[in-house]
Amino acid sequence: MSAIGFLVLLVIAIIALMLLMTKAKLNPVMSLFVVALGFGVTLGIFGTEGYSFMETLTLITTGFGNTLGSLGMPIILGAVLAMGVQDTGAAKSIANFFIRLFRGKNLELAPSLTAYVVSIPVFGDITTILCSNIANVLGKRKHISMSTMASFTQTGLNLTHAMVPPTPGILAVSVALSADLGMVISWGIVITVITFFLTWLILKRWTAKEWIPAVPAVTAEIKETSSDEVSDLIIKDKDLPNTFASFLTILIPVILIAGGSFVGMLIPESTPDDAMVRTLVAIASDKVVALSMGVIYTMFLALAHKASVRKSNLDATGKDPQSFREVVLNSWIARGMEVALIALLVTAMGGGFSQVIKTFPGINDLALLIQDSGVPGLLIPFLVGAIMMTAVGSMTTAGVTAVGVVAPMMDLLGLEPVSTALAIGAGTLIFNHVTNSGFWVVSKFFNLDLKQGLKYITIPDAVAGVIGFICVFILASVGLLH
Repeated sequence: MSAIGFLVLLVIAIIALMLLMTKAKLNPVMSLFVVALGFGVTLGIFGTEGYSFMETLTLITTGFGNTLGSLGMPIILGAVLAMGVQDTGAAKSIANFFIRLFRGKNLELAPSLTAYVVSIPVFGDITTILCSNIANVLGKRKHISMSTMASFTQTGLNLTHAMVPPTPGILAVSVALSADLGMVISWGIVITVITFFLTWLILKRWTAKEWIPAVPAVTAEIKETSSDEVSDLIIKDKDLPNTFASFLTILIPVILIAGGSFVGMLIPESTPDDAMVRTLVAIASDKVVALSMGVIYTMFLALAHKASVRKSNLDATGKDPQSFREVVLNSWIARGMEVALIALLVTAMGGGFSQVIKTFPGINDLALLIQDSGVPGLLIPFLVGAIMMTAVGSMTTAGVTAVGVVAPMMDLLGLEPVSTALAIGAGTLIFNHVTNSGFWVVSKFFNLDLKQGLKYITIPDAVAGVIGFICVFILASVGLLH
């Protein structure tokens, strides 16, 4: 099959995937399976280098298993950590930090930067729910439209969700491309911070033009104030952890993973692979170990804030176990597993589809075609990520599937793993719309209708995606991303 024929078939497969999920309402996991199977079998029918039915099944199950094996524990641990961040009140303390930091001004930045930080280890929908109450309360208190609150809260959330591990999508992309995880985290943070504030500066006045009130059920007892006094604006729940303790729930895994990469760079090349220092760095920076340390720390933090943990767990489950150990060691894990299950299965099946794509020998011809076209190589992973996001509506699935297209081309296009991973992540910010469940969660919790959702979710994310890619391109061009 020619490169053009392969590309046409891939486009048809993406359209079929979108139709199965949006029109047929087929579950995303099964939609990916059906399309992957159909894509592989069709390659076998029309191409001499294609697969048989059984070969396609084997590729799908291999990709599914490999993806699940590499990402299963990190996703589960991230979900358990999310329960701890929620129940201990750490997210609220982080929000109070940003309220104090900006001295009561530009308060849309408080939930936005809280979401930016919390979204690193916590799933997007959970982060939305955690930060929406903060946004609604501050929006009502300071008469800030929910168009502004929604635009920047979800932009902050999605930037780290798309470009900073250990969130599942960019983590899966980084692992699949063998990118240095610490470098992806470090440069991802630099790029997303720059991108967030540029997006905020560009869109701030535009988002404020339309008045959208806060969710009435959340703010019924909240009164507006013209005061800029921090004491009037901070969240005054009882038994909240202090700011430093709250940030550590998120910083521990990030510092361990990123720090391991930097320390590894400082170890002399002459040091043997089995040297104690290399072994210790490898253990400490392992994603499972780093996230486990974050979970363990958060469990100890919970011991100092039993009242708020019990209340939050009761609100979430309707149960209040007599033993506090049962809340932390059972309920957190059970709730985390429930949240993680769909992410695990969708990510793994995306890995199955990716395996079918990247194993096809003819994909090298597509790489040569792109190379001859004169299109900048780094633009390809960005565009593939954007196309996949448009089709499947999940940043995680879009990123994992994009790897299948991009990975075989990297050598021919002269692409480096870190810049490629970040370019795919930036691409998955483009066209966040009705096929994404997160779109509806943000709309619901920020009081947006469909038209307003497309204005204040889709457009800000697209702007952020373009700015993010420009930053990646510049840094890669000057040789900083390897």
